[in-house]
Amino acid sequence: MSGEDGAWRIVHVPGRPAVPPDQQLAVDVVAAQIEQPKLTNTIIRRLSQIAPLEDLHHVKRVKKKCLEGGKIQLSVILCLAPENGDFDGIPCDVKDVINSYQLSPFVAKVCKYAASSKEEWVEQCKLWPTSYHPPTYNISGVTGFSEEDSRSVVSFMNYALELAKSHGNVVVNAAAIVDPLSNQVIARACDEVCSWHTPKTEVGAEFSSSTKSPADMTGWIKHELGLQRCSSGGPEQVATSISCLHPQWWVDEQTRRSSSFWHPLRHAAMVAIESSAARDRCLFPDVRYKDEATKEECMLSPAKSQAKRRKTDGTDVDDGNKNDDAHGNGDLSSRPYLCTGNDIYLVWEPCTMCAMALVHQRIRRVFYAFPNPSAGALGSVHRLQGQKSLNHHYAVFRVVMPQDILDKAKTSICGSC
Repeated sequence: MSGEDGAWRIVHVPGRPAVPPDQQLAVDVVAAQIEQPKLTNTIIRRLSQIAPLEDLHHVKRVKKKCLEGGKIQLSVILCLAPENGDFDGIPCDVKDVINSYQLSPFVAKVCKYAASSKEEWVEQCKLWPTSYHPPTYNISGVTGFSEEDSRSVVSFMNYALELAKSHGNVVVNAAAIVDPLSNQVIARACDEVCSWHTPKTEVGAEFSSSTKSPADMTGWIKHELGLQRCSSGGPEQVATSISCLHPQWWVDEQTRRSSSFWHPLRHAAMVAIESSAARDRCLFPDVRYKDEATKEECMLSPAKSQAKRRKTDGTDVDDGNKNDDAHGNGDLSSRPYLCTGNDIYLVWEPCTMCAMALVHQRIRRVFYAFPNPSAGALGSVHRLQGQKSLNHHYAVFRVVMPQDILDKAKTSICGSC
């Protein structure tokens, strides 16, 4: 995947990887031609009762084929094929249908899984017709971005890229949490796995003047970055401090840097989440439960007692023109519930820890620029967004940059090392 066409591209990363057409799994079914088309509906209703295709809901029961002369040939799936391939293993009720309508059974192949793309669907239909349903999440962007939305995504990704390069000679991962309603950054952060000074709680760069200096972030974790510089001696590897690329490398580094402060969990996404929470506490310092009954209800079911989407206007706390709700004098429902409905922009694909933290925070969309081939949890190694057992799912997008932007990134990174 490259941006050699000179334009930014936003690519949806589905919860299940696309399967090449020649590698799609197929199963055998028993089918038969219907000689009298007028009996088709009757046969289908009967088969749906006695032999439903429980695990093949994407497969159409009837196959229509146009023959020479305009004649239509209809075939119907009777049931799954017996494991031994012997028609004697066909259920008795299905045998009754075969005998009643004088059908001639044969074995056919159908795709085992539903298509995840239109291209897969076209190939599947060559075996047997299937249904294709594009993603129907109530999340904008899954089925495409408008020109205005695309510009907004590119703008915020550029913001994250500049943030990642703001640490002098150290390149780190960066995260920016964005409220899509106000189109503003509400929290931002970089990796803080190592610092020569004991870190203090950072309220958030958007409304606090006591932010950390980039000079404090002097330690790094070495990683073989895909961006290489060309020299007379050949390509040289660039040392960076991108925590998600090697989440466990801090163990080795800690033994060699015992005098510094190490905290392996302070990846960019985790720090940004912390800053977002601190921001909420500043915006809603006086929110209290009105009575004990309300308090108990909120503790048992926060989703019921708190609004699932923020009602704040996203302006800074220093602005003196805020309404009472922004200062915490409103009711409890005006307070955001975690990061529900927000987007996050990351320079590098997050690791499993960060990706799961974003699930818990109810993030709506995740955007990242570079894949994480060693520990990526949203496309490269794992696809956490496709785990059906989770109680929240966000949409994931890879923002592919043009080649000239990549060249500038190479020059910038290599020049600082």
